[in-house]
Amino acid sequence: MRVPHLSPDAYRRITLVAAILLAIIIVTGGAVRLTDSGLGCPSWPNCEAGSLTPHSASDYNAMVEFVNRVFTGLVSIAVIVAVLGSLVRTPRRRDLVWLSAGLVVGVFAQAVLGGLTVLFDLKPGFVMAHFLVSIVLLTNAIVLFRRAGQPDDATERVTIVSPRVVALSRTLVVVAAIVLVTGTVVTGAGPHSGGGRGDDVSRLDLRITEVARVHGTAVMVFLGLVLVTLWAVHRDRAPRGVQSRLTVLLVVLVAQAGVGYAQYFNDIPPLLVGIHIAGATAVWSATVWFALGCFDRRVPAAVPHPSDAAAPSLLASTGARVAQLRRRVPAPRPFRS
Repeated sequence: MRVPHLSPDAYRRITLVAAILLAIIIVTGGAVRLTDSGLGCPSWPNCEAGSLTPHSASDYNAMVEFVNRVFTGLVSIAVIVAVLGSLVRTPRRRDLVWLSAGLVVGVFAQAVLGGLTVLFDLKPGFVMAHFLVSIVLLTNAIVLFRRAGQPDDATERVTIVSPRVVALSRTLVVVAAIVLVTGTVVTGAGPHSGGGRGDDVSRLDLRITEVARVHGTAVMVFLGLVLVTLWAVHRDRAPRGVQSRLTVLLVVLVAQAGVGYAQYFNDIPPLLVGIHIAGATAVWSATVWFALGCFDRRVPAAVPHPSDAAAPSLLASTGARVAQLRRRVPAPRPFRS
């Protein structure tokens, strides 16, 4: 049986699809919570006892949760295709195989956490972990997409920006992670638990105003850091591509901050919360994409063979010896008849 082969360009398109689907599933998961459909399917993996699907199509909450589970299945298929594609890609690369395998581990962890979230009645800790693992999984997919687009023989990692910009990019990733974690705390203490009116869903015993203030402060610190980084990339004449990535991050972050304050001062309406979840996904993706863009890979420079290096020196020493001998030989006298 002939094994199929996959070109590098085709495989990179597969990784792009996987990354997009993993970003969308974060938003659809938020939609489940915002429509109070978290317990629409009270069982797992079946929707209801003895049935994979809802008993009635008119059960709105059950259908929302079921559709989200179906979409999770599509994401799983995309991840499996990415793994299989890394194995039949020509040439096969070990880094792509390992990164695609990481997607499988992440999807499995998400499935387990999703089941535990339902079985433990949407306890905030499980909901927070479910979201954060989704972010880790998305990060893996973004790195995979980036690496899949680099030449196969480019194995040497090089920095294309100044050390100051590299340090700032890493700090941005750390602060962005803090923003995400504090955001999940606000969610855990907020009114959108994901359960219906008759569901007894616990919330974090924290004042929403206090945790929202901490989250907002983290966002402002992050925004200030982005502005400092923008100054640094222009001051240090970073490549245009790096500057463009940071500009995209700044635009998305400003829009995200505006949505965040709008939802807080309007009693946290579900629609704005959903947009805020999509914005958080976009901000994190842009941050990771910028940090990855500070580095590149190139083909290692050829190391000269010792014999090749010795040849020029041997010729030089031979030439010097000949010149020395010529100086010792007396010049011929003119012939006289």
